[in-house]
Order: sequence, then structure tokens, then C-alpha cells
Amino acid sequence: MLENEEYVEQAFLFNALAARLESGESLQDLLLQIRDEILATTKLPMAIDFISSELNHVGIMSTAMLKLPHYFNPFQTYLIGQAESDSGRFDLRTALAILEKDSLGKAERRLPVATFFFQFESLCRNRLQYDYGLSAMAYDPVFDDRWREWLLDMRRKIGTVELADLVFIHSEHYAHQQIKKGVRTFEIAEPVLFGEKEGKIALANRRKDALFFFSALQRQLKYPPVPRVQLVNESADMVPKMARQMERLEVRIKLLEDEQRGQGIDLTKYYQPPE
Repeated sequence: MLENEEYVEQAFLFNALAARLESGESLQDLLLQIRDEILATTKLPMAIDFISSELNHVGIMSTAMLKLPHYFNPFQTYLIGQAESDSGRFDLRTALAILEKDSLGKAERRLPVATFFFQFESLCRNRLQYDYGLSAMAYDPVFDDRWREWLLDMRRKIGTVELADLVFIHSEHYAHQQIKKGVRTFEIAEPVLFGEKEGKIALANRRKDALFFFSALQRQLKYPPVPRVQLVNESADMVPKMARQMERLEVRIKLLEDEQRGQGIDLTKYYQPPE
């Protein structure tokens, strides 16, 4: 884990970059502008310099972040890589908003359980690939060896086993129920990563949509929700533009028809009277 000030400055970088994308300036120019606002006592200005040079040579940010694994964790690199992919529909502004909240959570030393639900909901809501996404999550420095082993094993199960079942089986609530039934402690599913409340909520949301499970966790345990960026709907402006273009086309077609009939083009009706 990095120092708290590093994560605070990372959150500021992601927030400022998302806010200034609408200006139409290049990412290189935006990064250079934000670089002067970053605390010089952190390592982020050096990382921004490296990203800017990589943008000039390659044109994408994710390759630079991939070469800085000691500063940017794999989950951050994965989200930026998916946002820069030509084949996907994951927006860069959405990725930056998620990374901002994730960095703030690390600055606040958020519990690994809350980080897991936040990052996994980010994959679900944006329809990102679970295989690569869970691999990136496993090597986030928030998670210890127990979490890492469970996340890598979860990649093989998530397609056939529901998330609520996985959480329930590896919760304290399930362990307590099994002990009451007389099951030996070493036969309980290991590792036990989730608490009593998470287990109860998971049991109540079995065979339901995973998004209902995330919503219940956020209501009951105040877990952070995943930000959803409202994309600009350009279709509302298309109708007036198309109407004006059709009017111009009608005028041009009428002028051409008059010329073909031999009537010529009467330009006097387009004259403006003198003031």
C-alpha cells in the first residue's frame, strides 16, 4: 500500500481529468496542466511525466500504467485498458470516476470486504470480463494472501455459482450455522472472509440479481456505491439539426426545378429591403 497522500492525489488526478475531458484538449495537455497542481512531495508527478511520454509514443495510458506496477495497481490498469479498448463500450469518464472512488477508499483505509464489493460491482455494472477483472483485483495491495487465493479460485466458479452463494458459504453466519448443526470446524469452507451481516444479506439475496445484493449491502452496511456517469444524449439535438438541413435541401431542390423549367432563378426575393 502507498501512503495516504499518494491515494488522495491520485483521486484528485482522476477527478480533474474526468472533469476537463469535455474541453476537447488532448490527454497530454490535460495531464501537464494537472501535474502542476499535484503535490510535489508525492511520486505522482513523475508518474504523470511517464504517462505523458507514453501517450506521445503509443497513444494510450494503460501501457504506461502497466510499466509502473509499484505505483498503479492492476485493477487501475485494467479499467483504463478497457476504457481505451476499441472493441468495448466502457467509457473513459466512467473508469476515471470509479478509480477516483477507489483511491479515496484506499486513502481512508477501507476494509478489504468493502473494497471487494465495490470493485466487483464495477465489473458487473459495466459488463467487464470477470476472468481478467478478478485477476486484476487479486493483486490489489488491499487484499492479503487469503483474499488473493480466494479471488483467483473465484474466477473458475463465478460462471456456475452465484455471488451470493459464494459470499454466504465463506461468511461467519454460515460457519455459526454449521457449528450449531454439529459440523466440525475444519469441515467449514475456508477462508472465512465475510462477517455475520454480510452472510445474512447474502442468504436473503440468493437466486436474485447480483445488483439487488449490492444495493442491500449499501443500504444496510453503508458500503460505497459504484458511480455511474450520465452520458450526454446527443439524439435530442439531432432532430432540430436534421429539420434545418431538410429545409435547406428543399430550397435548393426548388431552385433547381425552376431552372430546369426555364424560369431561371429569381434572386430578387432573397434581397433584403434597404433599412
